[in-house]
Amino acid sequence: MILKIGTRGSKLALWQAYFVQDLLLKSGIESQIEIIETKGDKILEVTLSKIGSKGVFTEELEQKLISSEIDIAVHSAKDLPSHLPNELEIIAFTKREIANDVIVSFDSNFILKNDSSITIGSSSTRRVAFLRKYYSNIKIIDMRGNLQTRFQKLKSGDCDAMLLAFAGVHRLNLEEYIVAHLPLNQFIPPVGQGSVAIECAKNLDFNLKKLIKNALNDLETEQCLLAERSFLAEMNGGCSIPTFAYAQFLNQKIEINGGIISLDGTQKVELNQIGSDAIQVGKELATKVLRAGGDAILKEIKRY
Repeated sequence: MILKIGTRGSKLALWQAYFVQDLLLKSGIESQIEIIETKGDKILEVTLSKIGSKGVFTEELEQKLISSEIDIAVHSAKDLPSHLPNELEIIAFTKREIANDVIVSFDSNFILKNDSSITIGSSSTRRVAFLRKYYSNIKIIDMRGNLQTRFQKLKSGDCDAMLLAFAGVHRLNLEEYIVAHLPLNQFIPPVGQGSVAIECAKNLDFNLKKLIKNALNDLETEQCLLAERSFLAEMNGGCSIPTFAYAQFLNQKIEINGGIISLDGTQKVELNQIGSDAIQVGKELATKVLRAGGDAILKEIKRY
């Protein structure tokens, strides 16, 4: 059998698909890649928050899984909605790379500061909210499109610098343009940033699922991301909701730091939780965040 891998067609998405394909081959599993265009790839003229955030980069892939046209779908873990269709499941998370956001610029001397002459590009509501909190005077412009398109806009002078995930910049060998790594305790990443998630239909052959999981899954990353995704599910957040969470192992337990920030950056609830059960620790953190004022921020965001 040749496994069918579904992926988006961007250069970064294909990097992820070929990365997964290589790992599978090392375990003796042959595969072929099927490129599938998603709504998020087709609609580039409006912000993510305005085109319906949930499943914007995954829905078409998931439909192909349900219809058995592909066997697995490869996603950036941060793009996966917190709630999946009943017929589907995540069976693996690849080892997480550095989860930080980074600043990229063609000006190697660029420094991010609270200066009204600076223009920053970003399509992430979370990054924009953090920028508004810490650098309220700068100008922020929406920067949609794949990584190559965004770098071209940067090169053309649309902005002075962009905020991106380190993982994507690293995977496409664009690290020479990184001028700063933003601290994890300030620009806390979105759920799943830095890992590749593997999704399949629940009715896929059990033994095949086991082989795929053994070939691709990193246990520590899986536990951290299960905690983060549990937090996100309880918060009912999507791409348009600036929630954030980052989990890591500490003394054999999972410590997760996360919360929510208002769109204008003026209000933020950030807390942490430690526990042994990944799902439970994520839920507990979300409950604490909502009770501490996160519910009010969430309601205000959903009004827009």
